[in-house]
Order: sequence, then C-alpha cells, then structure tokens
Amino acid sequence: MAKPKLGRWQLAVQGCLSVRGDALFILLAVLFIFSFFLHEITRCSVVAADFEGFDADDLEYEDEANDAFHSQPLKKPPPPSTTFTQSSTPESHHSPPPQSSSDVPATASGEPAEKPYASSTLDFWDDDEFEGIPVQIEEPRPKSPPPSEPADVAGAGDGSTVQTTNRRWRHSSYAVEIVCISFLIVFAINFFIGKRQNELIALCWASQFATKDSIFDKNFSLLGTGDGKEDAPLLLKEGQDVFKFYASGRRYCQSLLATMELRSRHDLIARVMDLLLTKRDTITFEVAMNEDAMDHVVLAVARKKTARSMHKEAKDLQRFAAVMATPPHGRRWVAEDLMVVTESKEVAGDLITDVVIDQVFGEKAFDMFGKGFISLHFTDQHPGSRKKLLLLKFALPDANNMADMTRLVTLVPYYIDVIGRYKLSAQARTKTEAARVKAAQEAFKEMQSTRQEALQKRKSEKKKSSEEAAEGKQSAEAMRKKQEKERSRQMKKLTPKVKMLRSH
Repeated sequence: MAKPKLGRWQLAVQGCLSVRGDALFILLAVLFIFSFFLHEITRCSVVAADFEGFDADDLEYEDEANDAFHSQPLKKPPPPSTTFTQSSTPESHHSPPPQSSSDVPATASGEPAEKPYASSTLDFWDDDEFEGIPVQIEEPRPKSPPPSEPADVAGAGDGSTVQTTNRRWRHSSYAVEIVCISFLIVFAINFFIGKRQNELIALCWASQFATKDSIFDKNFSLLGTGDGKEDAPLLLKEGQDVFKFYASGRRYCQSLLATMELRSRHDLIARVMDLLLTKRDTITFEVAMNEDAMDHVVLAVARKKTARSMHKEAKDLQRFAAVMATPPHGRRWVAEDLMVVTESKEVAGDLITDVVIDQVFGEKAFDMFGKGFISLHFTDQHPGSRKKLLLLKFALPDANNMADMTRLVTLVPYYIDVIGRYKLSAQARTKTEAARVKAAQEAFKEMQSTRQEALQKRKSEKKKSSEEAAEGKQSAEAMRKKQEKERSRQMKKLTPKVKMLRSH
C-alpha cells in the first residue's frame, strides 16, 4: 500500500516544527532580539507620550496654561466685615477702626475734607489679631508687552514642537540602529554556523565513500585532486555551498566528477526561504566515458514530473528519445512513481536489469532506498565538449545518515561497467544510426544557414561602409545633384498615371 504523500506546505510546516540543534539556537536568538525590539518600541512610545487623540498643539497649550496658572499669585477673598466696640482706654494696641463718613470733618462748602493719604481697608487690619484668615493682596496691573513679545511667545511654542519632534526622531533612530545591529549579529552567527554545517556534510560524505576501503577507493586508482599523494585533499571547495570530488583511473571511463550543491545555510535570507520552499542538498555524478566504450545509448529515468521537464529541456532527449509508455513484455519494471525516457525499448530493457530493480527501482526497494533518487541520464549525444556522459543525480541525507545512500552510490560503478560492455543488436543499431545521420544533416543545415546569415551580414556592412566612404569623398555639388536626382525619382513614383483618350 502506497504511503500518503505530503504536500510542499505540509513539509515546510513539518520542517519548521522540527527545528533542532544550531537552527533552534538561531531561532531562539531571533525571537529574543525581536522581543527586545518590541520592548524598546513600547518604552519609546510611552516616553514620547504620543497617544491617540492628543496632538502636539494641545499638549503645548496645556503646558502654557499650567505655567500661567502657577505664575499668578493666589487671590484670596476679602476679610468678612466685623463690628468693633470702641474701647475707652487709649492704650489699646489695636489699630483704630475705619472711620465712617460722619467722622470726617466737612469743609465750609459742605463737602467732606480730603483725606491726608489714600488708605485701604487693609491699612487698619491687624495680622496678629486674626490669624488664618486669607488676605487679599492687591496686584499691580501687568504692563502691556512690547511688540516683539508675541514673536517671542510664538518662538517658544515652536521650540517645544521642535523638542518633541527631536525626541521622536531620536527614539526612531535608536530603533533603526537596534534593528540593523541585531540583523548583522544574527547574520554573522548564521554565517559561521551554516558554513560549519555544510563542511560537516561534505566531510561526512567523503569519509563514507571516498576513504580507504570505500566504494570509490575500490573502483578508482586516483582519488582527489592530487597526484596520488597521501596528504592530497579529497574535496575541492568552490564556495560555501559547493564542493567537488574528482576520481580517475578506471576502465571504460576517463574520469568521474562529483559535485555537491548544498543549501545556502551560510546565507540568512536563503535559509529563511528554505523553510518555505523545500530545497534539498544534491550530488551529481558526471562520468566521461571513453569514445570506443559506449554504444548508441540515450536513456533517462526519473520521477514523472522531473522526467517530463528533462524531456523538454535536454536537446538529446528531445531529438532522439520518447517516453516509454508500456514496459517490456514479461519483465518486472520500475516503480509507478518513475518514468523512463529512451531511444528504444531494447536499450531500456537491457540497461534496467533485474539487479537494479531489486536494489533500487522496484516498488519495495524504491520505497525503502529510493527517497534520495532524483534522476539518471545516459547519452552519447550530449551537447558539449564531451559527447558520451553518464549523469546521475541524488539527494544527500543528513550528516548522521550518510550510509542511507549507499545503494544509490553503488549504481555509479555498476553502470560504468554495464554501459562499457553493452552492445546494441543489428536491428536497433540500424535505427539509431539512421536517427544520428538525420540529426547530423539537420545540424549541418543549421550551421550552413548560420554561416550564410553571417556572410550576408558582413557583406551588407562592407557595402554600407564603402558607400559612406565614397559619399565622404564626393564634392558638395555632386551630393546636391545626387539628392535632386533621387528626389525627382521619388516624385515620379508618387505621381499618378493618366491615360489620354482621343475623341473622334
């Protein structure tokens, strides 16, 4: 029974929830910095007092009103009217009560005499007698401000606005700096951690398959980029996410080049994108076969979606191969998830043997060991400097589970021997040779047409340059005559033709 397949988004969510190791540490660091950033934003907003419903102008107006209120002295109500009894003893220490209008002597004209000085009710008030009663203090009238004061007041209001704006700008600048510094710190931490993870995966693969008594050590005489020295490096690092392995010294082939293309773990942005778009670590084996060791073979095996895209993009598969709809009669065949694109059924039946079906491509074997299989492409018509190539592409497991792809790696030396010894039948060879002759003729015609186009282009450019040089040598009079002649010729073409009829 087939296992249910998970969609892309389900795999992404499952990957996000199962974060472990260094990735968990990075995630916690990002969450801590994000929470610190939110705390800083909240604190800045409280300090700035930037609440909804209160404008800066309202705040300034309230501040000015409070200042004006506190600057004014306290106005207290006048003391209550009190009736005093005149004491007969003149030694009283209290001030005399205020005189009434009847006590003021009048002049001869009947008008009351002038008071010797202007007195107020408080002149006769004794502070020691009545304690605790508020006293009204007469305030002097404020002088009218000079004409320059309104501008000063407006300037003060503008100053408070500027201070509020500067305070807000200062807090926002701190937030930007916090974000930038936090991003740089997280980026630097992720760079070193991702770099170490990629190097660990590459070294684990090399220690599993390229060291002493391993698969490639038993099948190739030279491993690595050195000249057979013991201290020669096995891997060639071309980038933080690209590692290459070279091997040679085997029959039927010239060399083997394995290219590991890992995820960009050192790049923080690419790492975040990998959580959403599932990208896998891959390794591609490219085996250059000898010219006399490979017959007419064009074959590709991959999952259905990958096989269709390969059939559209690869020129050799477009020209020579077709999708194999039905399996060979009386034979076990590949799993349902796989698709075969081949030049002839004979080639597919001979190269996909029972051993390969039992080990990798069968239904049960593919469910257990084929998770890392991506594609397989054999061709003797590769569009490049090397025509005869074997291309095998697999997905790399984790560093701790590198032994899971042992059966897939074993396909590389196995197919080197199978392709090197394989010979087509006479009938199949006749068909393949006819197809290659036709393809060579089409390629020759395309090359000839390209040459003709290039030759015509050179001729037209040469003619144009010669005409320009000749025009430059001609005199102004000759140029004028030539232009008039050309103009008259154009006018003659535009003039309609009139047919004359003779009347009888």
